[in-house]
Amino acid sequence: MFVVFGVEAQDNCENKPWLNAELGFDERVELLIDCLTFDEKVSQLLNASSEINRLDIKSYDWWNEALHGVARGPKATIFPQAIGLASTFDRSLILEVGSTISDEARAVNNYLVQNNGESIRYMGLSFWSPNVNIFRDPRWGRGQETYGEDPFLSGQIGASFIKGMQGDHATYLKTAACAKHYAVHSGPEADRHGFNAVVNQQDLHETYLPAFKACVDAGVEAVMCAYNRTNDEACCGSPTLLQNILRDSWGFKGHVVSDCGAIRNFHKQHGVTKTPAESAALAIKSGTNLNCGSTYKDLDKAFEQGLIDEEDLDNGLRPLLKTRFKLGMFDKPELNPYSTIGLEVIHSDKNIQLAKEVAQKSIVLLKNDGVLPLKKDLNQLFVSGPLAGDIRTLIGNYHGLGDNLVTLVEGVVGKVSPITRVQYRAGAMINQPNKNDGDNYSHLASKADATIVALGLTIVMEGEENEAIGSANKGDNITMQLPDNQMEYLRKMRGKHKKPLIVVVFAGCPLDLTEVSELADAVIYAWYPGEQGGNAIADVIFGDVSPSGKLPITFPKNKEQLPAYVDYSMDGRTYKYMTKEPLYPFGFGLTYSKLEVSNIKIDSKKIKKNTTHKVEVTVTNNGNETMEDVLQLYVSLKGNKQRVPISSLKDFKRVKLASKESIKVGFELGSQAFSYVDKNGELKRHKGDAEVIIGNASPGNRSEILGASLKVIKVKIK
Repeated sequence: MFVVFGVEAQDNCENKPWLNAELGFDERVELLIDCLTFDEKVSQLLNASSEINRLDIKSYDWWNEALHGVARGPKATIFPQAIGLASTFDRSLILEVGSTISDEARAVNNYLVQNNGESIRYMGLSFWSPNVNIFRDPRWGRGQETYGEDPFLSGQIGASFIKGMQGDHATYLKTAACAKHYAVHSGPEADRHGFNAVVNQQDLHETYLPAFKACVDAGVEAVMCAYNRTNDEACCGSPTLLQNILRDSWGFKGHVVSDCGAIRNFHKQHGVTKTPAESAALAIKSGTNLNCGSTYKDLDKAFEQGLIDEEDLDNGLRPLLKTRFKLGMFDKPELNPYSTIGLEVIHSDKNIQLAKEVAQKSIVLLKNDGVLPLKKDLNQLFVSGPLAGDIRTLIGNYHGLGDNLVTLVEGVVGKVSPITRVQYRAGAMINQPNKNDGDNYSHLASKADATIVALGLTIVMEGEENEAIGSANKGDNITMQLPDNQMEYLRKMRGKHKKPLIVVVFAGCPLDLTEVSELADAVIYAWYPGEQGGNAIADVIFGDVSPSGKLPITFPKNKEQLPAYVDYSMDGRTYKYMTKEPLYPFGFGLTYSKLEVSNIKIDSKKIKKNTTHKVEVTVTNNGNETMEDVLQLYVSLKGNKQRVPISSLKDFKRVKLASKESIKVGFELGSQAFSYVDKNGELKRHKGDAEVIIGNASPGNRSEILGASLKVIKVKIK
């Protein structure tokens, strides 16, 4: 295939007018498209885009990852896994994380460009992060990549990450972020290539889409369509998702990239097409611009068969080429403010300190029977458990690598007094019985002043389909259980003694912690806390930092409290629709002090249409320690006969208070906060009674039993 140019057009191409930086990006894109042959256009629609020497277009591989740090490339700062980022409930902190990650990415790419290096996968500027899928079921192994179960929290954290990644320059992007996997995608991991997620319109628009909408509103440059089908349409070939909603309704102007191999799934798994040519045609006509994979190589056959025309290629190319222009790939470096970022920013002291701060704020204290914080000058301390010295507990999946990964053992030893006797034994295998059981060192726990036991999962046991090589369920944790041998070891560590027993759990998903909570005096959920995880956990254990992380997902008591894994209805799921009492509720997390919420006020208890209302509460630190906590504002619609959530998160703010300090905290609440999505997927205004709830956990009996402070004010919507 080729395009026949006239003499004037050929002359214009030789002059390469698209290199004129004084022209607008849209005009430059059209000038470049006019000079591409059919085959050249196809070559630019693949993730590994070919060079075109005659037009001075360099090869470029679009595939790069940065879920919680630049991944799979050179040395990088490793932040807590995404689920840990969400547990900070801190927009400004996550924006700083995104900015830091993109600085390190730019530094590497700048070096390659300056030294005429080739485009190398995972060392480019287009990053397929963040993952804003809803973590609807704790059994999903890739839930660790998400920001939890709540659409509002996921959208807020995702938008902040995107703004940090892309920068704030009026013309150029620092990097191009990508919201994935669009849409209605959350397991089972083993079935993802052929699964049909059936979802009603209310759940689609109330739960599965809002986080993506928030990312689009934040200016995200790309969206990745998912492997599965949604309501019978393959996500990467769905006019409903890609055209009607994403572009027409939301006004998305960026590009859509397929998940890797997703277009091949059309004919291989879903059966919505019969041939690669048909699959390629369906994808590009539906709005998928970039093929991660090779199916678009059959676009020439699709053209020959009359399935597409060349304008379809041009439509696919326009946003892709515009992204490359916005990244500065066709301009002189001196025009781009990000081209001066150098290698010295990579894993700098500042970035390491940020990784530590984020880890500190991500750690969730679930239980504390008064044993924490520990004194640093203990006589004897026993550190044990199969994960206490394992770096895999730090990094999570889609991770980078560094030269300073601090395990729990290292963090603890670095924190205690030089004369404290610290003993360390793994004590148990990660997920199989010990060959020589012995007494598993339980005698050391009975003699030590305190014992810290590290349990949990690793990325070998939970994660993505092909990466979790130790999982029997393609990365999913179907049972929600810790391995039997770990629980048996914990029972022995508890024994009959009354010495403090602290359990630190590493995992990316909610686990069944019922027995753990009964055996342990304190329970810390550390997620996969990044390279500074050991230091951050030690800071919390020994009281240098009061824990302030909050659960971004409900922890059920066990899997029996959950609907069927393959059921995508939200009935019985998440804090919004779960009527059974969980073990630990969404938004929960203890501190070393005591927050009291009081004196809740709203400027009017009659909520009128198109009005914004100011809500104010007084918060007091009644404890003896300086603390940070997260205030959460929820709305509960009362007397609505439609299927509406029990409550919905509408805003959150971090607060820091010295001992005995009181401050007033204000929120603005728009009238839309009192709306709901009906069965047709349309936003409707609630009329009648409602409650505004502010506290440091989600509303419910379990939160109050666990000691959360919640205050309610009743309003009426006119």
